[in-house]
Amino acid sequence: MAYTRRVKETAIRMMLPPENVALSKISETLGVAPATLKKWRNELRANGYAAPANEEPADQWSSQDKFLIVVETMNLNEVELSEYCRKKGLYPEQVKQWQENCMSANGNIPSQVAELVQQDKALQKELRQVRKELQRKESALAEAAALLILRKKAEAIWGTPDEDE
Repeated sequence: MAYTRRVKETAIRMMLPPENVALSKISETLGVAPATLKKWRNELRANGYAAPANEEPADQWSSQDKFLIVVETMNLNEVELSEYCRKKGLYPEQVKQWQENCMSANGNIPSQVAELVQQDKALQKELRQVRKELQRKESALAEAAALLILRKKAEAIWGTPDEDE
């Protein structure tokens, strides 16, 4: 079903902050299919807009939506950031925290890689020791089995030894 441009613009306005109306409520209010609303929201996201359009508070938005807000606000000064946050229904402290999280997201990767490499080396060493121990036990078991078979064959050929001899 084709919707008028005005309906689409109204739905998009309702999706975006500060309104952040849930898609189900937009669907009920405007009579637009939920699948169409999801498509429009995905188009918004693809064009770089943060459009969560759900009832969750901003701290529970997806990482993608938070990242889009960070990108939009990265070059804003304090006054512009405050104005932006008022329009979007956010707190400047939230946005600043998201910015810090984005900037430090990959900060400790080298230390994590070094730790993983060290853990891998320790596991490889332990694996070699376990394999060596397994090989030793398999050899001992094979030797014991061979001795048992030899004993049975000797008893079959010469009979059982008398206990009094």
